[in-house]
Amino acid sequence: MARLQVKQGSEVALTVVRLTERAVVTPNNNGTTTVKITVQQIGVLRTNGMLVPPVATEKEYKFTLRAAAETAGPGLFLTDPPNVLLLSDDALRQYYRTNTIYFWNSDQTRLVPDQRYLSLAVPEERRVSEVVRWLTGGPSDWLAQGGVTRLPDQTQLINNATGADGRWEVNLAMPGDNLVKLARLGTQLAWSLTELDGQLELKIQNQRRTVVDLEKERLTHPVYPIGDSPQRFCVYDGAIHPLSFAGEPSGTVPLAPAVNKGVVSAALTRSPDGILAALVVAGADGRHRLAVGAGADPISSLAPSASTYASMGRPVWLRTANPARAYGLVVADRKLYRFDERAELIQVPLSVPGPVSAVAASLDGYRMAVVIDGALHVAAVNLDGGVVTVGPARRLVTSLTDLSAVDWDGEDRLALAGSAAGRPAVYEISVDGALQTPISEDIGARVTHLAAYPTNPVGRLSTGAVMYEANGVAYRSGPVDTIKRDQVLEVPQPAAGVRPGNPTAPFFLY
Repeated sequence: MARLQVKQGSEVALTVVRLTERAVVTPNNNGTTTVKITVQQIGVLRTNGMLVPPVATEKEYKFTLRAAAETAGPGLFLTDPPNVLLLSDDALRQYYRTNTIYFWNSDQTRLVPDQRYLSLAVPEERRVSEVVRWLTGGPSDWLAQGGVTRLPDQTQLINNATGADGRWEVNLAMPGDNLVKLARLGTQLAWSLTELDGQLELKIQNQRRTVVDLEKERLTHPVYPIGDSPQRFCVYDGAIHPLSFAGEPSGTVPLAPAVNKGVVSAALTRSPDGILAALVVAGADGRHRLAVGAGADPISSLAPSASTYASMGRPVWLRTANPARAYGLVVADRKLYRFDERAELIQVPLSVPGPVSAVAASLDGYRMAVVIDGALHVAAVNLDGGVVTVGPARRLVTSLTDLSAVDWDGEDRLALAGSAAGRPAVYEISVDGALQTPISEDIGARVTHLAAYPTNPVGRLSTGAVMYEANGVAYRSGPVDTIKRDQVLEVPQPAAGVRPGNPTAPFFLY
């Protein structure tokens, strides 16, 4: 029998791979068949549902098949299997379901998603027990280092959760438990079990402590403070303008005309105090500066950064739970900076060396995706003490090359622009890099700007949640369509004989 890859004691782990070429099948003279597969190593799937970075380095595997003996019936036998248990990304998608569980951030003011996988062979009645074990076991390694908090030490499930007729019972050992800790755990469970709407009774050492109405808990404590529907904007002739699409709300630009000029790209977000605005503006010399403002709509003044830069990417705001900590991230001259409402830029140290080309912030505000030295990484973000620090970056494996832009288009999904088989493309990638789906493969030019609306359990967008720019032309996904001049609002008709410009740098306000 094949030697199995073992992790964490006696745990049997699956090596997840992506096939990069068609399998080569060679018949042999002795009646056997040799199969060679060329792969990309994606990660290791543990029994706790985590997909961790890959350990194996093999780029190909060979094995031999022979026909089963007549007495065994039809079929094939694997005579020399690899020394690991292999699972393709297609099989991961087919035989496992993705599950989002939630942990509290470092100051326990907002929930942060964490992706897991559960085999479809696991019966539904065991799902509650599995989710509780995931929560008591702690977050994924890259989130645990600065981004989120664990349950109290030695918290564990006693026996399996039991339930019937819309009511579940969970019995725990939780040292130092109190009503505050149990209430936080109840919120975690409500959002980690979104398919359940009944009641969940929490017991500590067989003693009833509290009952959580799961649906009511989600309504009372929304995982994200999202209200109005997202609105689309773009840059046209150096100014921000709203976009209009059928069936979607369009808004007005939350900037006074005096400060809405010279814009290259922008990030606008809603805050408890109004609007946060970060604009990349170009000077007459072609250098770029960041201009930042905050306040009631419309914002009438912006603070400029002290320095200018030869290049500057699309800025992003960290949507943290504390309105007093308004910080954002931006890439300038191939380095990552954080900025505040005064447009003070401070370089952010990263655990991985190399030039930075793109950054994106998650909806919860405590995770980021960043392209470093041409590779995609994710990392936890911590704002303790009003200082932005970034945890160790985890590299994600993707089949895309020449990466140029990234944004979050879901809680645990990224929209990523790069090259697929030598052609510019935009893919959707899971936060662990395992699952990828093409969004657009017929762009024709390298994507230089990308913005997405992250689909989530609170606020949804029916279609076209990704917008991007390539070769000076803006597009939206679902189905892919060019963003046209007549979809840009508040723009006067061009004078006779003047060719109108193209919308560029599209983005969402939410």
